[in-house]
Order: sequence, then structure tokens, then C-alpha cells
Amino acid sequence: MLKLVGVLGKQEEKEDWPMHKLECASMCTFGQNWHPSETVRLTARILAKQKTHPERTQSEKLLAVREFESHLDKLDNEKRELIQNDIAALHHFYSKHLDYPDNAALVVLFAQVNCNGFTIEDEELSHLGSAIFPDVALMNHSCCPNVIVTYKGTLAEVRAVREIEPGEEIFSSYIDLLYPTEDRNDRLRDSYFFSCDCRECTTKEKDKEKLEICKLNDPPSAETVKDMIKYARNVIEEFRRAKHYKSPSELLEICELSLDKMGAVFEDSNVYMLHMMYQAMGVCLYVQDWEGALCYGQKIIRPYSKHYPSYSLNVASMWLKLGRLYMTLKNRTAGVKALKRAIAIMEVAHGKDHPYISEIKKELEHH
Repeated sequence: MLKLVGVLGKQEEKEDWPMHKLECASMCTFGQNWHPSETVRLTARILAKQKTHPERTQSEKLLAVREFESHLDKLDNEKRELIQNDIAALHHFYSKHLDYPDNAALVVLFAQVNCNGFTIEDEELSHLGSAIFPDVALMNHSCCPNVIVTYKGTLAEVRAVREIEPGEEIFSSYIDLLYPTEDRNDRLRDSYFFSCDCRECTTKEKDKEKLEICKLNDPPSAETVKDMIKYARNVIEEFRRAKHYKSPSELLEICELSLDKMGAVFEDSNVYMLHMMYQAMGVCLYVQDWEGALCYGQKIIRPYSKHYPSYSLNVASMWLKLGRLYMTLKNRTAGVKALKRAIAIMEVAHGKDHPYISEIKKELEHH
């Protein structure tokens, strides 16, 4: 297991006051109107760190932030416009508290952050924030990763999930691996500007299971399946946008209607069905409909375990959610079993000494 310090590593915490001061001053100025995006906040902290530490930091032993790939030449007009919006927000929220390079340098920096940033999540994969870990960013992507990156405080920890031979390259995954080859590579091209040529993408051996069609006496035509896949991708994007302005009941209705429509062609184990079930489960959890959330989770867990690689954090988090739901609904036997399944995966992915595992074991003791 390899431990790598993030942009604000433990060795630097004592010297981190200038950055806390940077945000506190800005927050005090704007009050309730202070709402820079995570990318803007992260970039502001990088600029502040570079000013106070012009030399390489503990998080840049192998790769400096300034050496990050930006893919600037591959940015389309939409992405460039989004970066200019971020630059405007940076100036708006931090102009009195930060020295800036020129616009061209900021464009490069935002492009670098967009390509090399990490999303930090808790044990249930709920979003916590964003960070950069320069040395971790050196790892290339594979849809058949041999390591998993997890986080403990300000550390990124890299653990092997299978035997790695001497001289073998280390691969992590940049994306959610649930989806079929075409979808994964669309995401990689859009966010990271490359296509993957790993074994999984070359053979596409899991795609048939991931896109499983209903077993009917009169099976749907290829054209019907193609149209339904197009519908599924559209509704996933529609739901992503709708989360920003629709009510929970309206969001749940989108999930239920789409599942009903897709269910005429897709099996429940189809990844597009699973995606919308997961969204529906999230809505149920938000409104504290524990029975509804449990119902969706029970449908999700078995195909998740089949579609994801071994020791997947997605599978662990689903077992964890199920375990906590069972416990809440007074089904201790099922709850203990599910929580133990989560722990078995997390002990490999997070390490046996991770605080998340200690917390879950305490939950078992208290129930």
C-alpha cells in the first residue's frame, strides 16, 4: 500500500492558516452570497499555496502541479467558456485576497485542475469535496484497474486489489466502471481526452451482460434495443439536470416512469435500469422512505456485484447502505450480514485501520 499526501498534506497543515484565512476573509465579505464552485475554491487554494510555497511541496515529489497535462489544444468552445466563467468567479470571490497570474495562465491552470482533480467521497460514496494529489495523478487509467485510491484525512492511499508483478504498470480507474464500453469511452474522451484500450474495452466481454435484454418469446428487434439505449442515455442526462431544480416527488416520478418504459425491453440487471434504480433509491433516502430505498437497494446489489470489478467501492457502499437500512427497519440479522459484506471489501480497499471500518464495527456492536 502506498500513501501519498494531497495538495494540503498533514505535513503542511500547520502552515495552512493562510489558506483558511483566504477563504474566511472571502466568506466574511460575501456572507450568504458566497458560493464559488468547488473547482474555483480548489484553484484559489492552489494559487495561494504556490505563492507561499514556490518550491515543490510534499504532495509534488514526483509531479508538480505546474507539470500537469492541461489538454488545452483539445478544449472545445463550450469547455473554454466554462473555464472563463470559473475565472470570472475566481476574480469575483477572491479579488481582494489573492494575486492572480494573467488570463492565459489561469485558463491553463483550470484546465489542469479539470483533468487532474479527484472527487473525495465518504464511505457511502456521498460527495465531500475535490482535491488534487499530484503524485497519484501520475497513474494511468484502466477499466481493469489493479489498484484503488481511497482517502484518509488529507492522505490519498493507493492499494492493490490483485497481485501486481514486478515491473507491471499501476492502473487506477478515472471513471465509474458500471457502464458498457461505448459509454465509458465517451466519458473518458469528454473528460480526459483519450480512449481506453484495456482488455475490458478491447474484448467488450461484459457488455452483453451489462446491456441484458428481456427474455421474451418475441424478443425486441435490434432497432428497438438501439432506440431504448438512446432513450436511457437521454433520461440519465435529463435526471442529472433535473436534480438542480425539481422536487423529490418529481424526481422519483422521472425514475419510475423511465424504469417502467425501459423495463419493457431491459432486464432489471441492465446497467441503465440500475442507474435509475440507484437514483430512485437516493431520492427515497433523502425523503426518509426507508422501505422504498431498501426495495431498490435489494434489486441493485446482486447485479452490482456482477458488473463491477472485485473490491469495488460501489459494491461496498451499496452493502453498507443496505446494512444500515436493515438495522433501521429492525432486521438485525440481514443488517449484520450486509455490513459484514461491506467491511470485507473495505478492509481491502481502505485498509483494516481506516476510521470508516472502525465506525461500522461500532454500529454492529451497538445493534
